[in-house]
Amino acid sequence: METSRYQACLAHDAARLREAAGGHLDLPVPSCPGWTVADLVVHTAMVYQHKTECIRRHEFPRPWPPPATGEEPIEMFDRSLAELLAEFEKHEPTDSAATWYPPDQSVGFWIRRMAQETVIHRVDAELAIGEVTAIPSDLAVDGIDEVLGIFLGWGSIEAIRREGPDSWPALARADERVVVVRGDDFGWSVLPTPTGVQVSPGVTPDPAATVSGDPVDILLWLWRRAGDDNLTVWGDVGPVSLLHDLMNTATQ
Repeated sequence: METSRYQACLAHDAARLREAAGGHLDLPVPSCPGWTVADLVVHTAMVYQHKTECIRRHEFPRPWPPPATGEEPIEMFDRSLAELLAEFEKHEPTDSAATWYPPDQSVGFWIRRMAQETVIHRVDAELAIGEVTAIPSDLAVDGIDEVLGIFLGWGSIEAIRREGPDSWPALARADERVVVVRGDDFGWSVLPTPTGVQVSPGVTPDPAATVSGDPVDILLWLWRRAGDDNLTVWGDVGPVSLLHDLMNTATQ
């Protein structure tokens, strides 16, 4: 996706999150147990503030979080979003920024990440009020690629390298059987191993299982914001169950 497309999606989903949250701050968020909508709004605002500082300072802000300002949740959200968007406008996507993903230390990483972060939290707010709206297909495909390739693939391999196998306990069940994830004309091959999950674009022949469906339904299933009612599962359900368990760790 182009940078301008990420920015347009971010602006749209942030506005929708704010709209959904308005007047419903006390409602529980079913996809985030223990949170109210107010907690969700404050969390998202704090994420925006953190990424703004990662760009400004070229390092992670410490200590974190900053002292409480006493702002109301929506007021804090509005300010934090405005500062984030203003920081994006000051930079080219290729400009350097501190990120938690060593292969990409750029402002563009955060533009993509914040677009994807916001659409998922927009869905969280909508689930709280029972009014989930559409996600564009291109954003969903990009989100699948991000959550599988970076959060699951890179994240699992890096965590096990640094912290050992206990950091991803579900991988103790890994039997190195491929699950293919397919949405529209796009596909990813997912191979769980004891040392991490190998994710590659494309469709491996003769996988142990295939999960297919609309990219939006796949994205929400991977982020554990929806079940698999709208997906088609072919093959052995064991590797699919393992994949879903692994996503619980990947998306925490």
